[in-house]
Amino acid sequence: MTDVRQESLASLLGGRGGAVDASLPPVAFVAGWLLFDHSIGAGAIAAVLCGVVIGIVRFVRGEKPRAVVFSVLAVVAASLVALYTGRAEDFFLIQLLSNMASSLAWAGSIAVRWPLLGVVVGTLLGQKTRWRRDPDLLHAYSIASWPWVAQYALRVAVFTPLWLDAQVYWLATLRVGLSWPLQIVCILVSGWMLRRALPADHPGFRHPRSPETD
Repeated sequence: MTDVRQESLASLLGGRGGAVDASLPPVAFVAGWLLFDHSIGAGAIAAVLCGVVIGIVRFVRGEKPRAVVFSVLAVVAASLVALYTGRAEDFFLIQLLSNMASSLAWAGSIAVRWPLLGVVVGTLLGQKTRWRRDPDLLHAYSIASWPWVAQYALRVAVFTPLWLDAQVYWLATLRVGLSWPLQIVCILVSGWMLRRALPADHPGFRHPRSPETD
């Protein structure tokens, strides 16, 4: 019999595809910016075209239209910000602010005992809020949410000085380096911490226990 406690969180949360896709438009932006004599307009066009192509590929792969449209709109919004300010580094501003907000949101969710890892996994599994009625699972999700806080905080710590110093090339390079590799590490560490935090007799995150049934 398969040990359900050993089930990988990565198998539920997915692989690296989405993060890889998200890292390509910034690379296209910088490539266009460099090739056309630091033209923000050329970089924006390259990024949007890249985002549209990726969106089409994702749609053909069967992803939800809403997710595809959102990913393309995110690239358009980043391009518009850079065009409006006239600063190429501002293409990365929305992402920087998003990571700041995400770090605070994940930390805040732990503080109020609604860890976002539990919310996400519970939603994907159709459990709604049943996981919160399991004290052990609530505690484990709280502990396992900290790597997600650290993931976003690390990006903020790295990207902020680069953005302030207008290091466009390094912003794009580290956007790739801190996208899917960091996300994979985060998921693996988070899954390990989740398993370690659960009691030995717990059936796993797919099977929340209610106190009244124990």
